[in-house]
Amino acid sequence: MTALVAAATVTTACSSEPEEPQTADGKVIVRVAQNAGLEKAAIEAFNERVAQFEQANPDIDIQPQEYTWTATTFTAQLAGGTIPDVFNVPFTDGRGLIERKQIADVSAQVAALPYAAAFNPNVAAAGQAPDGKQWAVPIAAYGQALHYNRTLFTEAGLDPDKPPTTWAEVRSAAKQIAERTGQTGYAQMTQGNTGGWILTTLAYAQGGRTEKLAGEKAEATIDTPQMTEVLTSLRAMRWDDNAMGANFLLDWGTINQEFSAGKVGMYVTGSNVYNNLATQNGLKPADYGVTTLPLADSPEAGVLGGGDLAVVSPHAGDRVKDAAVKWIDFYWLGRLTNQEAAALDAKTQKASDQPVGAPELPVFDRATHENRQKWIAEYVTVPTEQMAPYTAKMFDQPLVTEPTRSTQDVYGILDTVVQTVLTDRDADIPALLKGADAEAQALLDRG
Repeated sequence: MTALVAAATVTTACSSEPEEPQTADGKVIVRVAQNAGLEKAAIEAFNERVAQFEQANPDIDIQPQEYTWTATTFTAQLAGGTIPDVFNVPFTDGRGLIERKQIADVSAQVAALPYAAAFNPNVAAAGQAPDGKQWAVPIAAYGQALHYNRTLFTEAGLDPDKPPTTWAEVRSAAKQIAERTGQTGYAQMTQGNTGGWILTTLAYAQGGRTEKLAGEKAEATIDTPQMTEVLTSLRAMRWDDNAMGANFLLDWGTINQEFSAGKVGMYVTGSNVYNNLATQNGLKPADYGVTTLPLADSPEAGVLGGGDLAVVSPHAGDRVKDAAVKWIDFYWLGRLTNQEAAALDAKTQKASDQPVGAPELPVFDRATHENRQKWIAEYVTVPTEQMAPYTAKMFDQPLVTEPTRSTQDVYGILDTVVQTVLTDRDADIPALLKGADAEAQALLDRG
């Protein structure tokens, strides 16, 4: 990898054109986000992929930069010029960033990719402008799932090969795990907007929604029978069954830590979390199990789905945009669509002791996904048989997109609701939902 030289030349066509940083020998520099907090092996695997890319693209100098997207800090980082040229954002933020032109329009570069027309349209929509142009590239998709600790199931006298299929079974299993192992039977995220994220997930599973759209107008639909049922069930597990432990200030990072440490029997999060659990939280593979999210017997019941979009900084000029999409193609999409690239990626990950073969919902069609599974079969390192309760049924569950208006702010409102229910035995659920609904509606009315 070529080092970034202090005297890097900045090329601009005119004073209003974006900057085009390059090295002294003319290579275009592209700063790409690298997740903060990776273990040494994961960093080595990333660097190996960078070396492979640079060998294939000798006119491009890839510069990894530790960066983790957060909506609350992005605007300031954008203004300060500290964001990398290529980074990830969640599906929920794609359209807003496009509307505000806070990311670059790379639709021409994406349209030139050989598989551009093969994206799953439901997935691709998260990164499209109103005219249908693909400004942001879907690189990973997920549906929410129920993750469970097989060791705690066994210790509690439960069959780890037959995880719960209904919410009544989840409650029963949680109580049994808590009583027989002393660990948390079921844990719930509650802060950093993740509490609202999971609460919305559970409402979807009951057939509810948190918003109703009519053209440009959005109506908050938080105060519903489905959300009432979800909170009533959580209150029962917390206060009647004592099955939810003692920590009620969990977010995505901390609940992953607790689960990986063997302190949590079950929790709900994205189906693609295994790699994080294994590479950043020390999960023991033998402990891990995952199954599809239980759904109520309702035609509206569905699984909240989301994912990641690869985007390019609005500061990028044409050379950087061209190189950035080449990197996106190489690093994320090639391994999904090309046999040689898929095998190379899997081989590289395995050589660096990284997980290979963990569940993920396809960005492309089912046939492409199944082909990829064949291409990487010899390199798989994860216990796929323990993931079968999920992978055998993941294509059969109806996916529902996350709320699209004021998403993170509404999730924040719901954080307070779930925290209150789990910390106040006498919490007035109807009053909480009425207040949250009104507060969310005020946000939606402001646009």
